[in-house]
Amino acid sequence: LKCGKKKVWLDPNEINEISLANSRRNIARLKRDGLIIKKPTVVHSRARVTLRNEAKRKGRHTGVGKRRGTANARLPFKVLWMRRIRVLRRLLKKMRDAKKIDKHIYHSLYLLAKGNQFKNKRVLLETIHDKKREMAEEKALAEQAAARKSRAKARLARKAARDVAKAKTKAAESSD
Repeated sequence: LKCGKKKVWLDPNEINEISLANSRRNIARLKRDGLIIKKPTVVHSRARVTLRNEAKRKGRHTGVGKRRGTANARLPFKVLWMRRIRVLRRLLKKMRDAKKIDKHIYHSLYLLAKGNQFKNKRVLLETIHDKKREMAEEKALAEQAAARKSRAKARLARKAARDVAKAKTKAAESSD
């Protein structure tokens, strides 16, 4: 029957006939007649486990009294760190590729992310916006300074030209 002793069922009413069987062929015939049967496997139901797991998914049975491992054993800090740093780095790369931030801002923020400066994506985005605002302000100030310088140069040049013209007119008057 290809099973263990406890899985074999012998018909209790036909014990005498079974006891006369002394060869494999006889046993096979008894099996065919239904006097010897291989018992079905015992069911080991997982229905209760499934129900409990569904409840756990909702947050039941997970209180302080049910916990055996430390918080770090249950969800390692390292895993949390890896998730967070991957999210931040992915965001930085995406913004750099989309030309929203230049490579210098990217590098400085990358190092800050590595140094645990950003708790989450929102904080990083706020920092990016702040940096961009600062850069824009600096650029505007630089442009204003350049414009001021060029105006001052033009003023100096005009004054020098006026002085030269005055000198020429004075020289012409004195020669007359």
